[in-house]
Parts: sequence; C-alpha cells; structure tokens
Amino acid sequence: MLNKNSLRNFLGELPLAAELDYTLRQKGRARKDHYNLARLHRSLPRDVERIKPILQHPILDTQHATKNILFFATLHYWIEQAAHVSLALAGLGHKVTLLTLPYAEWHKEKDKLTQKQRALHTRDALSALSTFVHHASLPDLQPAPDLPASLHADIAEVSLWDAQYTLMREEVDLNDKGDKALHDLRLKRNTFAARAALAWMQKHRPDVVLVPNGLILEMGIVFRVARYLNIPAVTFEFNDQREQIWLAQNTSIMQQDTDYLVRERCSLPMTDEMYQRLADLENARRGARVWGKSKRLWQYVSSQGAEATRKALGLDDRPVVLLAANVLGDSLTLGRNIFASSMSEWITKTVQYFAARSDVQLVIRVHPGEKLVPQAKSMGTVVREALPHLPPHIHLIGALDPVNTYDLIEIASLGLAYTTTVGVETAMNGVPVIVCGRTHYRGRGFTLDPNTWDEYFATLERVLFDLPAHRLTDEQTAKAWNYAYRFFFEYPRPFPWRLMNFWDDLDVWPLEKVLSDEGMSQFGDTFKFLVGEPFTWK
Repeated sequence: MLNKNSLRNFLGELPLAAELDYTLRQKGRARKDHYNLARLHRSLPRDVERIKPILQHPILDTQHATKNILFFATLHYWIEQAAHVSLALAGLGHKVTLLTLPYAEWHKEKDKLTQKQRALHTRDALSALSTFVHHASLPDLQPAPDLPASLHADIAEVSLWDAQYTLMREEVDLNDKGDKALHDLRLKRNTFAARAALAWMQKHRPDVVLVPNGLILEMGIVFRVARYLNIPAVTFEFNDQREQIWLAQNTSIMQQDTDYLVRERCSLPMTDEMYQRLADLENARRGARVWGKSKRLWQYVSSQGAEATRKALGLDDRPVVLLAANVLGDSLTLGRNIFASSMSEWITKTVQYFAARSDVQLVIRVHPGEKLVPQAKSMGTVVREALPHLPPHIHLIGALDPVNTYDLIEIASLGLAYTTTVGVETAMNGVPVIVCGRTHYRGRGFTLDPNTWDEYFATLERVLFDLPAHRLTDEQTAKAWNYAYRFFFEYPRPFPWRLMNFWDDLDVWPLEKVLSDEGMSQFGDTFKFLVGEPFTWK
C-alpha cells in the first residue's frame, strides 16, 4: 500500500499530473509551503513596468561590452533578490539567464510532486521577467551523461561541507544512519546539479557566471563547474552592514581571498581620518554598540576594563594567552584547515598542551555568535571533552558569559586564532598572534603562521619562552591597522539590497532609483564588478 510520500512521488512521475493539480488547486491561492514566492509574484510586474523604458533602451556603457550572464539562485530568498539584480543587469544592457533551483530543504528529500509544483510556482512568480530576462529551471535541464574526475572530486568535497554545515559540527560519521543519509542526499543532488550545469554551460558558454556564496550546496557546485570550463565566475555574500556586498572573482567569496586587496591597497599610507574611522568601529565593538548601518552586536556586554576583567576571572600576574574560537558550522570556517584536520582538533590539542603549562594562563573565548546558532556544537563542549576537569590556570568563557572580548585582548600577551577576525584585532593592539587556519589575514606580515603541528608547537615554545621579545613592532602593528582598514572599509562594495531585510531595502532603493543617475553614482561600479570587470577604487 502506498504511503502519502510514495503516492506523491508516483503522481510526480505522471505526465501533466503536477501541472493539473497546480492549476486546479494551488495557483493563485495562499501558499502554506515554506517555499513561497507570492510576494515576488505580486511585486515583480509593477517593478518591471516602472523600469520598462530603461529595459527597452538600456543604459549602455560604451567602455564595456554587453555580457551574456548566467545567474544561479536557489532558496526563495536568494531567488527574490536575484530577480531584481537580474532586472538591474538587464537595464544596464546585459543579457541575463536566471537559473533557479526551486527548493527550500537542501537537507531533506522532497517528493517529486511537490518539487514540480514549486517549479511551476517559480515560473509564475518570475513570468513578468520573461521579455527581458530568460528564466530556466535547473531540474528541467538535460544533464550531461558523465563528469570529469576533477568535478567528481569537487562534488565529494562540497558534499562533505554541506553535511558539516547542516549538522553544525565537523565530524560526519558515515557509519551513522542519519549522517550517511544526509551525506548521500547531498552527493546525489550535487551530482545532478554538476551534470545539468555542465551541459548548459557547454552549450551556451556564458561570458560570466554569477552565483551567491559559491562554496556550499548547489551554489558551490555551479561555481566549480564554471571554473572547470574556465568561465569567469563572480560570487557574492553580505556582511553585517546594510547597502554593502562582498564580491569575489573566480574564487568563492566565503574563502575571503584578499590577495588582490593587499596587492593594490595595503601599500598605500593611512591618513588620520582612516585611523579615526577604524578606531570608531573598534570602540563601538568594544562598547557593545551597533555601528554604521548595522544592527548587529559583536559583544553582548560593554568593556569593563582590563583590571576589572582580571579580577572577575581570578587571573593573576602570569601571562595570559587568549584563544578566540569561531562559530562551528559557519560556512566562513569550512575548508580552512591547514595542519589540523578540524578546528575542534586544533582546540583539543591546544588545551591539552596548555594543561601542562601552569606558567601561563589560557583564556578560551567561545564566540558570542554561538548564541545565534544554539544547534551548533559549542567550542565549550570541545574544550570540556578534551579536559573534563579544567586546571585552575585554564579559563573557559562561554558565549553568554558577561565578558567583553576586547578586555581579554587588552590583557593578553599572546593570541591564538583559527579564522576569527579577533586575530587581526589582537595584532592591532601589538599582541603577537599565532594563526592556525586559512584565514584572510594570514601571511600579511603581522601574524605567526605555522604550517605543521611541529611548527605550531615549536612556535608556542619559542614565543612563550620570551613573550616581550615577540611583541609586534610599530611597523607590524601599522600593517595590522592598514590591513584591517582595507578589509572592513574597502573590501565591501556599495550595493542597494542585502539578503536580510531585502524588501525593506527595496523600498529605500527601488529599481528605478538604483538605475537613476543617483543610484549609478553609488552602485554603478559594483554592478560592473558583478559581471567580472576588474576591481577599481575611487
């Protein structure tokens, strides 16, 4: 006897069954499905109409050629934003194909009838684009018959990251039924996405592929296929500030490759105004205040001062080593290992090393951001698993503990970091930092960067033997400030619509305003960078 899921899979295989059910029972009705583009469906015809004169007579840049762009988006919120970005690019004279993957659950198998109906819902929601932006659905594409070995390796890597990202832990046990089911599902979906994207790109050869994130899920796979075919690819994400975007060309933005930024900008001198702007940001974080156009708090308690913090934690006059952890499962931490197999392994071996070093005090700061992802395995748990009974010279500061990280930086004699930006902020205070993950500020002239376990422990021994001698020089500290300024203020680019609060941003910056002289003066360069034009700075 068929259960409900089996029946829906059976109906999904029948020709026109999904279309008939959708037309008779669902089209035009309020959707209860989590995958919901109803607001986009209502607003898009109006938005197209408002900029139709521009779409019919695009704003052509005589210095840059019109490009054929493949824009991939999945999950309803990325699709909402991608539809408007596609319209803006069309208004600038580019030919855009918006390729969508209409699902909400990347970690669950969904029945075929539901998936087909989501595709129909997406088609209807995007129908107003049809004259100016071509829409294609990934599940409808004819996949390539096979894949090269390099793409199979890419699929294996991305699928493991998908499982880690979903489970919010680094250990994926393929002998565990649940872990294996998730991993196998991601392998299956990523393999299909690679085959479908490969066939489409080989046939149509876009000038550039535009994709959010570019690291995990099918977003990571489409990016890998583009790079395999040597097609320029641009990836993007958003930081905490409104009206900003992070961009990367031919790398995943989540890897935060800042080599080009260092090459082009970090040799330039800092002005007093630049120092003050960066100091204002740091003081806001230290004071647990929002800054700029952000609503995010980086600390939940304001600075209490170094001496008050020492007293509250029971610290004595022995040197303090600050280990600042990342949030486990954040896609900014995936694929960042150098000599450790995981951040958890690095923390485990580090706290075990310091258990025998009672001549110094180790303070482990669990990232306050763990508060936002309670399902993730806490780095505090990793510490307790490594040392069930913490010796008195090792102090564990939980995500919710009323301690300000910047007070800890002030009292530290040495910092240990995996990829967190606390590492660069520690260096800005002249404190030596040992960086153990592949982070964007590693190797920039102001950190210590071991490549093996032996080098790591040798570096610890050397620095702890003579901490004063390893304080950063004025030149190294200045490098840290210069790099931090470029990363916080020049790495992000002006952009009208963040993913979070997208509809609020669209009210402030409707398409017609973005494509006006005012909008182009602020965002015009960023739209050029989105289609692969080389980065420049005003």
